[in-house]
Amino acid sequence: MRNEPLEVTTKVTRVLEELGVPYLIGGSLASTLYGMVRTTQDADIVAEMGPEHVQPFVSALQEEFYLDENMISEAIQHRSSFNLIHRESMFKVDVFVPHPSPFLQSQLARAQKQTFALETGFSAKFASPEDTILSKLAWYRLGGEVSERQWRDVLGILKTLSGELDMSYLRKWARDLNIDDLLERALKEAGER
Repeated sequence: MRNEPLEVTTKVTRVLEELGVPYLIGGSLASTLYGMVRTTQDADIVAEMGPEHVQPFVSALQEEFYLDENMISEAIQHRSSFNLIHRESMFKVDVFVPHPSPFLQSQLARAQKQTFALETGFSAKFASPEDTILSKLAWYRLGGEVSERQWRDVLGILKTLSGELDMSYLRKWARDLNIDDLLERALKEAGER
């Protein structure tokens, strides 16, 4: 059995690991891992890349991916994002180069290595379920609280991992990120309160 999104994404994360770049996979790949399965058009990776990583990163991936070295350099300089498109499958990988923050450090420290045995075995670091919930709620708020997809992802994780989540961690960071009202609403909808 093949899982093209995971296979393509881990081609990128393997290079990040070789370069010693702290990273995690978030977004819909992480929410699918912990919650309900859904199709995805792209993968989201958070990576603490620096200028010194650009050249070896591009060299390692340019044969398999469409990429723009200048876009990567600018994303690192401006702490924004860039994307790569896998030439064979046309699957897109978005890489976010975030501003340093206590929440980012917490996410990276709590990222969990997951191993998959599909046609070939591979592993990668994923955001924890709690951090996936918090990130999706933050994106939901930033997007004007209209994305049903983000909201369903959050509810899927809450329902699937009911009783297993670190609620004090969730509530602490939800307060710090100013999304505690959204977390409480999601917990109520998921039957967790």
